[in-house]
This record gives sequence, structure tokens and C-alpha cells, in this order.
Amino acid sequence: MEFLRKFDNNAERWLLLTFYVMLVITMAVEVLRREIFAYSSIWGEEIVRYSFIYLAWIGASAAVKERAHIRIDVVMHYLGQRPKALLYMFGDIVMMIVAVIALYWSFESVHVSWKFGSVTDGLRISKVWFLMAVPTGFALMIWRLLQSLRRDFISLKTGKPVYEGDTLFD
Repeated sequence: MEFLRKFDNNAERWLLLTFYVMLVITMAVEVLRREIFAYSSIWGEEIVRYSFIYLAWIGASAAVKERAHIRIDVVMHYLGQRPKALLYMFGDIVMMIVAVIALYWSFESVHVSWKFGSVTDGLRISKVWFLMAVPTGFALMIWRLLQSLRRDFISLKTGKPVYEGDTLFD
């Protein structure tokens, strides 16, 4: 149980770290190869591109988890705890609807790639692995939104202040 709690708390963090390190190392190697040896590979560019795509979608999930996505919260300062919790819950429900629809439709490109066996140009790996970044990101977002709704419902029920995330600027 403890492992699952740690995994849940840090999943995005470790995935982001993995893809970021992969991106930076590959980019550094490719720059050195290009500048020193006047040679570059097509696979290096692909690793960087697909790592960046995974970074974006996993980062979106991490932002949902921490309520760190961009929002205008001027109104929130004038609301009591109950209306604030209800407004956050409404926003999460709207976001959930969009994420479920997007998850459904994002599988279309994965299905087409799987059906026709398309592969990347340089790595010659099935594009399914890279196209899965979008459904993976939306699935993680849905999971985090469910957790957020549960957390807000408990806050609403117990009268505790709703979790607002960390502010970037004060």
C-alpha cells in the first residue's frame, strides 16, 4: 500500500525526469556530433521530439494534480470556502468531460497507426508508442481529476479549505 501511495504521489515527477534527461542527453550528444564530427543522426531528432511530446502531456497531468494550470482566480479571493469548492469542482467536471472526449478521439490515430503498421523514419519503431503520448496524457489527467474531485468533495463535506495549489506569483 505504501508503494502505491508513493507511486501515486511521484509518478509524473519520475516520468518527467526520465523524459527530460533523455531529451537533454540526446540533444547534447547530437549537438556535439554535429559540431565536432559534422555528422548528425535522424534518430536523435526523433528521440528529442517524442520525448518533448511526452513531457508536454505528462506535464499537463502534473499541472492538473497540483492545480498549477493557468487560470484567472481573481474571483476566488472574494468567495467563501463552499462556493470556491463548488466552482473548482465545476471546473474539474468540465475539464473531465473534455478529457474523456479527447481520450476517446485520440485513440483514432493510434488505431490507424496500429492497423497500417506505420513506423518512425529514423528509429524504425512503431509510431503507436509515440502516438500513445496523447491518450496516456489524457488518461493521467482523468485520474488526477477524479482525485481532485474526491479531495474537493471531502473538503466541501468537512468544511475544510479547498486545495488551491501553489501560486506562481503573489
